Amino acid sequence: MSSSPSTGLNLAQQEAVNFMHGPCLVLAGAGSGKTRVITHKIARLIQAGLAPNKIFAITFTNKAASEMRERARELIGKAAREVVICTFHALGVRLLRQDGAALGLKPNFSILDSDDVTSILKDAGGTVDAATARAWQWTISLWKNQGLNAAGAAAEAKDDNQRIIARVMAHYEERLTAYQSVDFDDLIRLPLKVLQNHEHIKHKWQALAGHILVDEYQDTNATQYQLLRLLVGGNSPAQARFTAVGDDDQSIYGWRGATLDNLKKLPVDFPTLKVIKLEQNYRSTSAILRAANNVIGSNPKLFPKSLWSNLGEGEPVRVQDADSEEHEAERTVARIQSLRASGLPQAGPQFKEWRDFAVLYRANHQAKTFEKALRKVQIPYKVSGGTSFFDRAEIKDLCGWFRLWINNDDDPAFLRAVTTPKRGIGHQTLSALGDFASRYKVSLFEALFSSSLGSVLSTKAVGSLHEFGRYVNDLEFRARHSVGTEAAKVFLLEWLVEIGYQKHLFEAEDSEKLAAARWSNVLDFCDWMAARCGGQIEDMSGATTSTSNASAEEFFDRPLLEKSAPSGGSAVRRATSVGALSLLDVAQTVSLLSTISERQQDQNVVTLSTLHAAKGLEWPHVMLVGVTEGLLPFKLKDSGDSAAPSSGGSERAHEAANEASATHLQEERRLMYVGITRAQASLAVSWTRKRKKGREMITAQPSRFIAEMALDQNSAKEDPRAKLKALRAEFAQKAQDSAAALDLARTA
Repeated sequence: MSSSPSTGLNLAQQEAVNFMHGPCLVLAGAGSGKTRVITHKIARLIQAGLAPNKIFAITFTNKAASEMRERARELIGKAAREVVICTFHALGVRLLRQDGAALGLKPNFSILDSDDVTSILKDAGGTVDAATARAWQWTISLWKNQGLNAAGAAAEAKDDNQRIIARVMAHYEERLTAYQSVDFDDLIRLPLKVLQNHEHIKHKWQALAGHILVDEYQDTNATQYQLLRLLVGGNSPAQARFTAVGDDDQSIYGWRGATLDNLKKLPVDFPTLKVIKLEQNYRSTSAILRAANNVIGSNPKLFPKSLWSNLGEGEPVRVQDADSEEHEAERTVARIQSLRASGLPQAGPQFKEWRDFAVLYRANHQAKTFEKALRKVQIPYKVSGGTSFFDRAEIKDLCGWFRLWINNDDDPAFLRAVTTPKRGIGHQTLSALGDFASRYKVSLFEALFSSSLGSVLSTKAVGSLHEFGRYVNDLEFRARHSVGTEAAKVFLLEWLVEIGYQKHLFEAEDSEKLAAARWSNVLDFCDWMAARCGGQIEDMSGATTSTSNASAEEFFDRPLLEKSAPSGGSAVRRATSVGALSLLDVAQTVSLLSTISERQQDQNVVTLSTLHAAKGLEWPHVMLVGVTEGLLPFKLKDSGDSAAPSSGGSERAHEAANEASATHLQEERRLMYVGITRAQASLAVSWTRKRKKGREMITAQPSRFIAEMALDQNSAKEDPRAKLKALRAEFAQKAQDSAAALDLARTA
């Protein structure tokens, strides 16, 4: 680090970076440089003498953690490798791998994905309906984010349906315990439980966390706030060492448990809290920020602030109306073509690539119309938030095997591995094995080696199960000793041949082209896993740390590497000490990842995205579409639609409904604010006079948020098709003039 950590920062940013001796809240408006503040504060803390491995920087997504890690490395250098930069869930994994034994968890527990959870809930609740199980999953997730277990949920249940879900939750918890598995919500709830109930573990982690920085603090839920309070420690609130960075105007995840109450609690729980506002925006023009400030100004303020920019007035915000959704899509495409053809004088010629344009909308179903319009004129695009690479069936198949190697008690992984590809072990055999395991309260894997299994299965069936069990143990041993890129790749390719996975894919698909694409995904995944074993690709999740230096290894030991190995254990330790990892070690963190890093290349395409998925991103040109009542704000029910209350009880219900309606409207307004502040150089907002609702066309009204932007309507309306037509005529005239001049030159 060659310069001061405060170099290049404005005064408010400098204040945030240099305040290190107490609780701090940085109110970072959109585009105000919050990531810059966090990385510079990490540098400042190290400069002040705090060991890098005692700095925790917590984000909400793997991508954000990866980007922050890269920026910290650019600023700080090698010391950044020791800083703990990870998501809340990855931090939970770290804690549970080390201290989950206090709750009866083995270090090699499994992390279930959403499909596994749905399957277990169907079994726990005795239903075959996936939609019912997903509804249960949603409710259980909300309860867990509130810190409730099944008993607590039963006590809080408001009606018969919730009481039923609480009973299902109890059966679900029993199964997770038996499978030595956790779901994603448990990665926050269980670490909190450990710290609450075990003082020595709490003090250990408080000592490890010298200073905690939390990005996107407004998106925390109640459980995450409790976890943060226990980690920051100190003998008094004034001694707490943390920096929370967030923006109450960008809190848009209330539907999944995030609560602004966490911002309200900070000054109460930490009376000496230092509040610093970042109001200078480095992203957008003044015209765009004025519209954003006007919209969000209608919301009540926890901490009043107003964004400003020195980037100039810029292009006026445009409002486009359209007859229908198809018409709106045509006009949006025409605007993209027009801006590419002419550009903006204020923005300069550099913002004309397809990647400079984004179309943002409230709900996923709105994308289809815009996809059709873009395809019609052959404009390349991508739909943000599509199917994750890790959600593909072929990748889940391989991850199921990985999970079984790591945790033999993981019954869902056992069932996936033993049946994919098929290996002559049928449903009747597995059903009998399941009944046997349930009777003796053991896992399926443990049951298959039971000496009394022959009493319920034929000798042939028992032999097939024993063969599978021995093969899994052999694979676990080989994976543990496959260290580094080459060894991991050789093992993975040998394993795929042994189980006949390529043949399985081609036999399962009618389309050879689709089967080839799925096989290509498998090979890409193997290359990626092998590269991670060699340290060529960083662990985006932050669930593990580099072992290239002793202090990091000391700080977060890897339980699997501590396993005794007859002859290869020391070799594994030596290999990992210089950066290489075993395949088994790498496989432990796969469940925390949602995308493969190489696939996040910056494609030169137009982006179609929901407003929620666009948070944290920016584009030179943004088109905010479908801004009509009923869509944005989404399905808002005015309190005036309700009948007047006729009794005390209904009056309370009426007041609660009014409060919920107001809260909903405020979050929808924040979503509009997020959409507006994604734009750097130009913003167009469009609405339709009619829109589809089911199979019907209904009359639509412009969103109230358009009026709240308080634009000069006389200068803000435009028809991009007319502008594009004029540009084409201008280009045609120039072409004619050039041709005429050329003819004149030839005759001269």
